[in-house]
Amino acid sequence: MPHAQIIYDKFHILRYLGDAMDTVRKQEYCRVSEKERIFIKGQKYTLLSQRTNLNVKGKRAVMLLFKANKRIYKAYPLKESSGKLRDYKSTNNAERFFTNWKSQLRRSRLKPFHRFVKMIERHWDSIVSYCNPNNNISLGKVRVIQRRAYGIKDREYLKLKILSSFLPEL
Repeated sequence: MPHAQIIYDKFHILRYLGDAMDTVRKQEYCRVSEKERIFIKGQKYTLLSQRTNLNVKGKRAVMLLFKANKRIYKAYPLKESSGKLRDYKSTNNAERFFTNWKSQLRRSRLKPFHRFVKMIERHWDSIVSYCNPNNNISLGKVRVIQRRAYGIKDREYLKLKILSSFLPEL
């Protein structure tokens, strides 16, 4: 398929974003005093969750953590806002959003997030191709074929089924 595009699923991007947030949490846990560690300990999944999915207890824990640690206070909004990259339907809007998000990040010294940005920039074309609605239609079609082909062990046969589904009717 000469014109095929590689498309990175939004969930893979969110995983790397979560890794950056978790690295900041680990660095802060090692950096702070024993007295301050009590706020960070046990908060991994609270920090990795979206704010909208947190219950009252989780939101309270995040607020206490923000008061106790400035770097986590800076990192969390970056994590929350960058998740919006997956929602754009236009490549231009996604690019504008990512440029603005990077400018917010420049003011911080959060190295894990800077590494995340470099990874995004290296794979930008494959990430932004997720915004193309034609690709989403194709992905949906492939997923249906994969579901129907459950139990087929021959990868070449599966590829043939996928390719044949995109051929025009005779």
